[in-house]
Amino acid sequence: MTAISPTGGPEAARRSLEGLAMGDAFGERWFSRFREPEQARAQIKDRRPPEEPEWLWTDDTALALAVHQVLIERGTVDQDRLAACFGLAYDAHSGRGYGYGMHVLLPELLADPASWRRLAPDLFDGGSLGNGAAMRVAPLGAWFAADLDRTAREAALSARVTHAHPQGVAGAVAVAVAAALSARGELSLDAVVDATPGGAVREGLARAAAIPFSAEPVHAAAALGNGSGIRADDTVPFAVWTAARHHDDLQSALWATAEALGDVDTTCAITGGIVGARTGITGAPADWRRRREPLSPA
Repeated sequence: MTAISPTGGPEAARRSLEGLAMGDAFGERWFSRFREPEQARAQIKDRRPPEEPEWLWTDDTALALAVHQVLIERGTVDQDRLAACFGLAYDAHSGRGYGYGMHVLLPELLADPASWRRLAPDLFDGGSLGNGAAMRVAPLGAWFAADLDRTAREAALSARVTHAHPQGVAGAVAVAVAAALSARGELSLDAVVDATPGGAVREGLARAAAIPFSAEPVHAAAALGNGSGIRADDTVPFAVWTAARHHDDLQSALWATAEALGDVDTTCAITGGIVGARTGITGAPADWRRRREPLSPA
């Protein structure tokens, strides 16, 4: 069993999961306004919340719930069990907004969980370098917050079930380490850079570390990406930057992340999972907590 520390373990993981789901559901609401992005951006700038009475979460949260379930069951990343849980999550709610690669892979994992070893490396000629492994991993980082080396190892194991490309893995490692540092009250971009494997994700994080927090989020996103490319390197640096910018304020972190639009449910899910590892969702407005689709009580 995993040792429980004051800064990590199941309680921190649950806080992170709640923050991730809040960010995911909040961010998803802006997709319907993409035909008029300037109108959406103006509403975000005015801090007028989405108008829908119910904020539903997407595949980001569905797969984060699967990661969380495996940690509760096993206390570590059992890759075959995780693959099975991913397949079950997809089977239960295949319309949650999964990307093309997951529509190909996850039904196969439902039938044969161990097939991820053969199938994941063949996605997109060398494995996916998308942001999917990063978007779901923050609760894992919070769980293992007491040991950053283990955080990185477990994050990599979780990523490879679906994202075999080194940069898909690097994105997951970066977000998990950021969530671990957040749970410890030690989040810094430089520390995340140091823990991230080499390549485009780490280079983007290094650029993020050089951008002052006084910069407007939309300008930071112009330099770092806003997830529109659906790649880990196009998504993770900006989301970690906004999380570090508002490390103790989930509401402000999500508004700042949403300003950049792009793959806004995923950027907000990543930011929410990182900040939530420290704060949970208690600081979010009561109206937001009431509207967000609930999670299971586990």
